[in-house]
Amino acid sequence: MSRPVLEVVNLAKTFPIKSGFGRIKSEVRAVDDVSFSIDRGQVYGLAGESGSGKSTIARMIMGLARPTSGKILMDGAEITSSGTGRARGKAQMVFQNPGASLNPRRTIGQSISVPLNAHGYPKADRARRVDELLEMVKLPKEFAERYPHELSGGQKQRVAIARALAVTPRLLVLDEPTSSLDVSVQAKVIDLLVDLGRELELTFLFISHDLSLMRNFAEKVGVLYLGRIVETGETASVFDNPRHEYTRLLLASVPVISDEEAARRPTVPLIDGELPTAEQLIALRRGSSGE
Repeated sequence: MSRPVLEVVNLAKTFPIKSGFGRIKSEVRAVDDVSFSIDRGQVYGLAGESGSGKSTIARMIMGLARPTSGKILMDGAEITSSGTGRARGKAQMVFQNPGASLNPRRTIGQSISVPLNAHGYPKADRARRVDELLEMVKLPKEFAERYPHELSGGQKQRVAIARALAVTPRLLVLDEPTSSLDVSVQAKVIDLLVDLGRELELTFLFISHDLSLMRNFAEKVGVLYLGRIVETGETASVFDNPRHEYTRLLLASVPVISDEEAARRPTVPLIDGELPTAEQLIALRRGSSGE
C-alpha cells in the first residue's frame, strides 16, 4: 500500500506575545497537535472560522512558516526542516485573493512563467507550456499578453491555478480559493478543480470556512477549533452526524434555501450571538449529555 501524498503529524505552531518593552510575556498556540493525512487523488477539507489555524497550517506545509514542533511528510519524505525547495516541486498553493497574488506589472504569460523559470524549464518551450496551461484552465491563449487588471476575478483565479500547475505538482493547497468570488463564479472554479483533479490525478488540501462548498468538494474533512482538529472523518458522515458542539454550531450557521435543508441543520443555541469560547463549549457538552 502506497504512502499518503501528505502526512501532518502532531503539528504545532506558537507565536510569542510581547510586552510594550519587547519582552515575551506569553504565547499564542495557533496550531495545537494537528495530525491528518491525504491519500493520492483525495480532496481533504480543513474547515473552521477565521483564526482557527487553517492558513497557518497551509503556510507550514508550503515552507512559508516553520513549525514549533511536529512533522510534515510528502510521499513519506520529511520536509519539515528542509526548507521550501523539496516541497515546491510536489506542492503548490492557490491563495485567497487572486488579484493580490499576481504581479500587476507582469503579463499573464510572464506570471505563469515564473515557476517555469525557477525550475529550469527550457526557455524555448516556455511559451508553448504557457499556452497549454491556459488551455487547461479554459482560458484563450491570447490571455498570455494581458495584464491582471484586464481580467475578472474568476479569470485571475484561473490564472493562479494555471501558475500552480506549471511544474506538475502532486498536491494543490487551496487556501480559501473562492471566497473573493461571486457565487456563480465559485461553482465554475470548483467544477474546474474537480476536472483537473480527475485529469491530472491531483491531490487537494481544501481550506475554507464555506461549509456548503466543503460538502460538495471534499471527500474527508477536519474541523479546526482553536488550533485543534476537534472532529474528522468522511464528509457525509461529519456533516450528517456531527459529534462535536463546534461542528454543530458551524453547520447550524450555514444558510438554507429549503425546508429539507432546514430540517437537516443542527439546532444549537448561540451564546450572546457570538461563537462560544472553549469553556462555553465544554458547558454545552455537559448540558447536552445530562452531566
